Amino acid sequence: MSVLLIEAFYGGSHKQLMDLLQEELQEDCVLCTLPAKKWHWKARTAALYFMQTVPTSTNYRILFASSVLNLAELTALRPDLGKLKKVLYFHENQLAYPVQKCQERDFQYGYNQILSCLVADVVVFNSAFNMESFLTSIGKFMKLIPDHRPKDLEKIIRPKCQVLYFPVRFPDVSRFMPEHKLAHLEKVIGVKRNGDAYRLEGLPGQQKSRALGGLMKNSNAHHESGLWEAQPGLCTSQHEGLPSPLTAPAGLNKSEPSESTNPCQEEDKQHLTFNLSSILSGRDYQQRPLHVAWPHRWEHDKDPETFFKVLLKLKEKDLPFHVSVLGEAFTEIPDIFSEAKKALGSSVLHWGYLPSKDDYFQALCMADVVISTAKHEFFGVAMVEAVHCGCYPLCPKALVYPEIFPAEYLYSTPEQLFKRLQNFCKRPDIVRKHLYKGETAGFSWAALGGKFRSLLAAEPREDL
Repeated sequence: MSVLLIEAFYGGSHKQLMDLLQEELQEDCVLCTLPAKKWHWKARTAALYFMQTVPTSTNYRILFASSVLNLAELTALRPDLGKLKKVLYFHENQLAYPVQKCQERDFQYGYNQILSCLVADVVVFNSAFNMESFLTSIGKFMKLIPDHRPKDLEKIIRPKCQVLYFPVRFPDVSRFMPEHKLAHLEKVIGVKRNGDAYRLEGLPGQQKSRALGGLMKNSNAHHESGLWEAQPGLCTSQHEGLPSPLTAPAGLNKSEPSESTNPCQEEDKQHLTFNLSSILSGRDYQQRPLHVAWPHRWEHDKDPETFFKVLLKLKEKDLPFHVSVLGEAFTEIPDIFSEAKKALGSSVLHWGYLPSKDDYFQALCMADVVISTAKHEFFGVAMVEAVHCGCYPLCPKALVYPEIFPAEYLYSTPEQLFKRLQNFCKRPDIVRKHLYKGETAGFSWAALGGKFRSLLAAEPREDL
């Protein structure tokens, strides 16, 4: 067990990455975690906890931790761990986090991440946006110190930094997809049924990979009416530095329910194991109302207020739609969720966290559109997974999204989002005939696994 994996906030994408690395490394790693509750306390105190609980071993060569952990504190408290190759992974950074109310204590979270970078050997970010927003904010952030400010920290940290996208283990979701998605794929890119599975006929290897990787782009497909308002200044081609797809994504095992699930969602548990296809089986799928999915954490930085405000405006105009509000809730749930659930009434198909991965991916497969209204996003695993399930994404023209999604899937204002959804509510067939024009295979473990293995490989050190 040469790799020591430490996660101070073991939930969501943090858990997903650690589970994947542990599964791939198997006996060559040991995983130490804290549950995904009370994030602020984990960021402050996790180092002291791990000082006492991480087992001592002469076999360790690599320490891999997320940036929730104060790595400087841990390596000072445990000198044996300080000698390892230390890899720090940023899922998000606190220098670009939109706090609701600025308080002096908030300085500590960003300061901890800067200290961690200074003691790390390699600093890895899940997107270029994450890396640049962090590095270019260091100077301004340190000006919050009243006097005797440290200098040139960006110059010290930047040479250690690299971008390595979050590796998504995409499941085979063909068994959950409604007929119109599979039929459209069969018509456009040659997906053929083979029992319960689907295979690709007559396509070269790379095209097969792209088709499996993300219900991929059809370069000859024209822009359907109403789908795209031109976004000046943005390119729809593959972005420079984006990983190129290699092979088809592998399957995904079910995950256990997170300890962070909020009891306020318990009332929906009796509805969690459901079959959306049977719920909607009363009429032809193409004639059903537009189905919108929102698969994000129930927290203020995902801006649920804007999302629900747009949906309620659609409802005021008597436009037909269904909505599935997914994602995890934590200790404090914004009031807007209970208010919106009541106001949306019969438009709600599902409300609450789905601990079963099968139920979660089925819900995404039955949806037409997936929406982000986030004010804080550095990669967006849920959006990429939803696109893999055949959803049409609508994301802010900000944060990481222009790096991940082509321009036609971006909106600049809530009014633009409303207009796009208004068109889709009137003509849901437009979305259902659409084939995603970006790529997701490059974000798969199949494409990125080799880079992670290289990152976690090290020659034995003489000073150990």
